[in-house]
Amino acid sequence: MGLGIGFDAERNQLLHRVPFHGLKKTATLRTLRIIIHQRRVTCARMTEEARLKTLATLEPLTARLLDIQRINSAASVLSWDQETYMPAGGGEARAEQIAVLQGVAHQKLVSPEIEKLLAQWIDPATGAAYEQAGDLWDESSRSLLREVWRDFSRAKKLPSDFVVRLSRECSLAQQVWAEAKEQNRFALFLPNLRTVLSLKREEAQYLGYKDSPYNALLDVYEPGATIAALQPVFSTLKARLVPLLKKITQSRVRIDDGILRQSYDHHRQLEFGRLVLIAMGYDFERGRLDLSAHPFTTSFHPTDVRVTTRVYEHELQSCLFSCIHEGGHGLYDQGLDPRYYGTPLGDSVSLGIHESQSRLWENCVGRSRAFWRFFYPILQQTFHHQLRGVDVEQFYAAVNCVKPSFIRVEADELTYNLHVMLRFEIERDLIEGKTQPDDLPAIWNRKMEDYLGIVPTTDAVGVLQDVHWSFGAFGYFPTYTLGNLYSVQFFEQAQREIPHLDDEIAAGQLLVLRRWLEQKIHRWGRMFTPDHLAQRVTGGTISPDPFLAYVEKKYGEIYQL
Repeated sequence: MGLGIGFDAERNQLLHRVPFHGLKKTATLRTLRIIIHQRRVTCARMTEEARLKTLATLEPLTARLLDIQRINSAASVLSWDQETYMPAGGGEARAEQIAVLQGVAHQKLVSPEIEKLLAQWIDPATGAAYEQAGDLWDESSRSLLREVWRDFSRAKKLPSDFVVRLSRECSLAQQVWAEAKEQNRFALFLPNLRTVLSLKREEAQYLGYKDSPYNALLDVYEPGATIAALQPVFSTLKARLVPLLKKITQSRVRIDDGILRQSYDHHRQLEFGRLVLIAMGYDFERGRLDLSAHPFTTSFHPTDVRVTTRVYEHELQSCLFSCIHEGGHGLYDQGLDPRYYGTPLGDSVSLGIHESQSRLWENCVGRSRAFWRFFYPILQQTFHHQLRGVDVEQFYAAVNCVKPSFIRVEADELTYNLHVMLRFEIERDLIEGKTQPDDLPAIWNRKMEDYLGIVPTTDAVGVLQDVHWSFGAFGYFPTYTLGNLYSVQFFEQAQREIPHLDDEIAAGQLLVLRRWLEQKIHRWGRMFTPDHLAQRVTGGTISPDPFLAYVEKKYGEIYQL
């Protein structure tokens, strides 16, 4: 005779119940062991599920975050219109409209309701989620709490009236910058720049910082980044890029890039850019392409992501590569999970990672030989008169021609980082008070000569060329170089994981890469920190070495070094 058994999940104990007959002793023991094991597994699962807290627990918080994001998205629509279609006379009214919306969003984020909700779930001193016996968070919830606390704690340090004032002045300054650039009049922009710079210095004081006020602003765009961490990276790049640039200038190979400066029809340039965007997987049902003074990407929701470009009749590269570059940004924003819209899990993790996506598509793909094997015959047919005597190898060399140039966004892969370095040095000194805005044209020209051996002929192609300082984006520029470094590491990992990726690109099949990026990077939002994300994707952290090896190999081949 054997014993029937039951299992008390609450007490994790065996219960003796009715006897049963007909089993041999060994079979009975074996059966007992199996039943006991199965019940223990079931009990463990039930206990774990009972303890686990998920995003559903945070619904009171995420509902409020969604409202805040909708307000921010409305402000972004107004900003996009300001840069694309707004009549010139609407500037002052638009600045007030955007400032009010951003002020309301800020007040909602730092409200007592948000603070009270966060206090239930996290340690306000560290941002770490409370976890006790019987009270565990899943990874998504823990990440969301970490990132909301980061946003809240930073916003809480800024007075709402300061946020409104900063937004208003940046909006006005951006409009004056566009006019000043068009007229080549730095003096026109100078008063606005002084105001914005003063406000950004004030912001750094509100936020608090270690070592330099610039670190407070840099952290906004690249969490955890500091001057101390960036300088060794820039030093390593400079130490190898400058000698490489010297070898190239001394090379006997001479590349004719004059073919890119013939007369190219405005409409046909746009249509070719649109064709490439579609091939990349940019969804025009959820996006659009427009013109602006400075190309940019903006997102109101993963279902509404817009890119802009600019077109010059005698600069084929400008429209072409800005479409590809901004398309990379657009794919990231379209690839975010719409279920998490309004929360950090539905937002990009950092500007360095975001720039990696644009630079990966622009350079690793768009300037590759494989890419032009497919797209050059189409371009050649589009501009038959201009390109009829130019073969694909000549064109590949032309779009990879290395020569110091005035304009950052049109610089080659090798000199691009030198452009970033001089901007990093200038804006760091501006924020630290070592440099004053009145002296910028002279300082800019001197650094251009030091880094690239050329001096801008006008302020429009010099200190006025970038929009960033007009809207207060001090600390943004270094993320371009971080993006370059990440881009090569990500692309090389994609080559390892996607069979025959170069062949796919050469066949015009770009969607396989877009899907890989979406699965590996886009869909995670801010689930992981930038370093953690890079570790997950590539197995290593950011490093200048893969990028340097990439450019040394590529340009060594092109210039026969």
